Amino acid sequence: MTQPVRLYCKGRFLGYQRAQRAQTQSSSLIQIEGVNDKKDTSFYLGKRIAYVYRGKREINGTRYRVIWGRISRPHGNSGVVRARFRNNLPPHAMGASVRIMLYPSRI
Repeated sequence: MTQPVRLYCKGRFLGYQRAQRAQTQSSSLIQIEGVNDKKDTSFYLGKRIAYVYRGKREINGTRYRVIWGRISRPHGNSGVVRARFRNNLPPHAMGASVRIMLYPSRI
C-alpha cells in the first residue's frame, strides 16, 4: 500500500486586509504552512484556494460546502498572502484552516 498523495497545502485564514479603522472584507489574509518570508510566496501566486466547511442540511447529497478563491499577492514580509474569494469568507471562519491547491502550476 502506498501513501495517498495530497494535492494541497494547509493554510490558515487570519482575517481581512485592514487599515487602522477600516477593513476590506474582499481581501483575506492567509498564512501558508511552512512559508515564512516574502520570496517563498511567489510559488503560490495564482494558486486556487478552498475553504471547506459543513452545513446543517444536505444539498446535492452532501453537507460539505466550499468557497473557492485565488491567491493574488503577498502581504508584508512574513509569508502571509492575500486571497480573493468568489464570496467573501464569513467572520466566524477566522482562524479556520483552508486548502491551497497545487494547481494551476507554472513549473
